[in-house]
Amino acid sequence: MNARNIFVFTLILLAMIGLGTSLFGNPLGLARQLLITAAVIGIIYFVYKRWFSGRRTGNSNEQRAFVKAAKQSKKRHKKKSTSKPQVSNVSKKRSIRKKSNAKLTVIEGKKNKKNNRASF
Repeated sequence: MNARNIFVFTLILLAMIGLGTSLFGNPLGLARQLLITAAVIGIIYFVYKRWFSGRRTGNSNEQRAFVKAAKQSKKRHKKKSTSKPQVSNVSKKRSIRKKSNAKLTVIEGKKNKKNNRASF
């Protein structure tokens, strides 16, 4: 085990001991601490999603133009897909091949014969 693993294991062990003593010593205080921690994390997450992640997506006009182009592209693909089944019927007829007249013979190998090799 390297030093980092020992440090993480020790940290987790101390956290479990502290959590256990809080649970038996003051369970209401532990519940209050957990609720406050969850509320603070929720507020930080909301603030991050609201202000910081919205700026990464770019200009809202650009976003609208992208959505509009995507819709037009989907419409074009739907129109093309309706004519494809008719083409596929024609291609099925073409894919049928005639059997060749070539005569193939099987050459017997030496798989069943034992070798007289010296084993090392």
